[in-house]
Amino acid sequence: MRAVAARAGIGASTLRHYFPTQQSLMSALLTAVYDESLPDDRIRDASAPARRRLIESLWSILDPVASAAEARAVWEGVFSSFIGASASDQARAGYLVLEREALRRIEAWLAILEAEGALQQGDNPARARFLLTVVDGLSIERALAASGSRIENERATLAFAVDAVLTKAAPD
Repeated sequence: MRAVAARAGIGASTLRHYFPTQQSLMSALLTAVYDESLPDDRIRDASAPARRRLIESLWSILDPVASAAEARAVWEGVFSSFIGASASDQARAGYLVLEREALRRIEAWLAILEAEGALQQGDNPARARFLLTVVDGLSIERALAASGSRIENERATLAFAVDAVLTKAAPD
């Protein structure tokens, strides 16, 4: 914390005032990185159909990891850093921040579509969890280098998931 405060040009007590723990500082940092790396500009473009905007926004989570080799490297890093036996509790907490931020971002996208009337009001946290699970599954599938036309299959799967969220629920 002292090193971070020195680099920021502030006193350690000032930094501790705003970030009482290393975890709170790490959480704020990871949130800022997530916001910077995953902008919401596309979902806000109401001139495009809601379905396409949501698919493209979800695709933006997958897109930075283009090849199977890159996806494998990312998942190996995720596993060793956050899941593996050598992962620290602090590292696991960092992963939970990233997951929380992904869910928060997807929930915000869904709220935008709700406000536009393109999505029926509903349980956006559950919808976001479903959509993030699909994205996570696609990223694992990409790491496993599934055969076939991967990009088309991934986009079709995202479209299927988005359609499931955007479609009105069947009556009980």
